[in-house]
Amino acid sequence: MARIAGKRALADAQIPYDAVEQAVASYCYGDSTCGQRALYELGLTGIPIYNVNNNCSSGATAMMMARQFIEGGLADCVMALGFEKMEKGSLGAKFQDRTNPLDKHVEVMNDCQGFAPAPPAAQMFGGAGLEHSKKYGSTGEHLAKIAKKNHDHSVNNPYSQFQDSYSLEKIKGDKKVFGTLTRSMCCPTSDGSSCVILASEAFMKKHNIPMEVELVGQSMKTDTPSTFKDQSMIKMVGGDMTLAASTEAYKQAGIKPSEVQVVELHDCFAANELITYEGLQLCPVGQAHKFIDNGDNDYGGRVVVNPSGGLISKGHPLGATGLAQACEIVWQLRGEAGKRQVKDAKVGVTHNLGLGGACVVTVFRKVDGQGKAKRPYSLGAGIPKDLAEEPSLQAQAKL
Repeated sequence: MARIAGKRALADAQIPYDAVEQAVASYCYGDSTCGQRALYELGLTGIPIYNVNNNCSSGATAMMMARQFIEGGLADCVMALGFEKMEKGSLGAKFQDRTNPLDKHVEVMNDCQGFAPAPPAAQMFGGAGLEHSKKYGSTGEHLAKIAKKNHDHSVNNPYSQFQDSYSLEKIKGDKKVFGTLTRSMCCPTSDGSSCVILASEAFMKKHNIPMEVELVGQSMKTDTPSTFKDQSMIKMVGGDMTLAASTEAYKQAGIKPSEVQVVELHDCFAANELITYEGLQLCPVGQAHKFIDNGDNDYGGRVVVNPSGGLISKGHPLGATGLAQACEIVWQLRGEAGKRQVKDAKVGVTHNLGLGGACVVTVFRKVDGQGKAKRPYSLGAGIPKDLAEEPSLQAQAKL
């Protein structure tokens, strides 16, 4: 999976692997140097390869490290490659002989609502949804509307793990997981890989590559005292991290939340998409359900959220998710997303969240006036025939 994603990214960037100066590999489940072994499939150039595990935000963490290498002047072209092969079933602890990294999160959950016979992650995010319902009046109907939107979007995404649309009734009537969450409102166990290549402006000018999309703001935040002291499920699952990261990323980009047109956010559960509307400042606190009812989260509304189908439909291979989100936003800003294209998209945002905890918010902007790279294909609309089979990937463009 990593080999194919990496080769397609190189073909899309129109560079050979030996132009990449450093690489960051992201995954959660695997031995210590999985990144090296995966990247050996692209070549043995001797470059530094770093392995990153930051729970579900590993992919965006890898992308942030790649950006920092470039921003710090350590490299001009860096690859971020994420992958995951997951066990069947819901996530659980792998080690029983040491402190669980989520022990403080579980303590908050126990204090707020107790521990139920359900997957722990579903209890945490589902509990955040129940808290929003109690405080502000959202309902299970709103979670179902989120899930329906994302399943509807997935029909137009050839990369989505599930590509079926469901009625509200079927979503609400699906197998109960926790609280008002049903199976159709939860992300699946997924295998997958994604790759992003970042380069400096100087690198692109040197190699005569038009700069089509620019990363203009990025922030990572981790847990703060409010995560554990405020006895709030919303804050425990990252509400404050999201707000802090989005505030800083928007400031770096010099934009207001109202200028964002397309978002790929971390909908591991529909309840997390609900509260993340507020954390990303797409709507006021306590108004997420009204945001949904007004259709402001979809085509024809204020902003299109998860046009890919999101984690609920596209899937959630942990180490690849944040990078897959970036791919979708870049395709949208390049106008290459096919049937799911957001009209005239110029500013896009990704939100990648991991409990334990880390949240990365990234702002991308379309660059006007430099033209488009001369690609004979559009990966965003599906896999072209000349890139569908691995052997043909050997014919990459050369610098």
